[in-house]
Amino acid sequence: MRKFLNDEQREELLSSIRDIPDFPKPGIVFKDITTLLNNPKAFKLLMDHLEERYKEMNLDYIAALDARGFIFGAPLADRLGIGFVPIRKKGKLPSTTICEKYELEYGFDEVEIHLDAFENKENARVLIIDDLIATGGTADAACKLVKDTKANLVEVCFLMNLTFLNGEERIMKHAPVYSILDI
Repeated sequence: MRKFLNDEQREELLSSIRDIPDFPKPGIVFKDITTLLNNPKAFKLLMDHLEERYKEMNLDYIAALDARGFIFGAPLADRLGIGFVPIRKKGKLPSTTICEKYELEYGFDEVEIHLDAFENKENARVLIIDDLIATGGTADAACKLVKDTKANLVEVCFLMNLTFLNGEERIMKHAPVYSILDI
């Protein structure tokens, strides 16, 4: 396996993702990853690829966004033998947290991380992972949180990048971005 997928592998992953028109509202085409998750061949291809890409980056932690990022982040952390850190919506973590507010089309939301998520290890090498980048608001907030803990954000990884929304540009100011599927 290589650090980048070939066209055939990308097509296999893309074909395993179902389009749901007009969800959650008219005019939106939702990219449903549940069909990738219940396809063992496609999910294994994805996880093998992520393991191969990140196994030699000397990462200390995988930080993943609530909730679909957890689906990829936790098994990847296990495969790499490193820690997993959840970045959650406000009010979901039990210990002392730091929060970051971000803007949505229809208002604001917040994500948070435990203050000691990286065990107070300064310059811990962290990868953020999520399923999709659209406008980049949530991922931008997550990047700020990781940096606020004094960790070293190595890369931000997405299964899908909705390129027409240009969210990647917001994230590139924090760290390199790797998108497996550009849509």
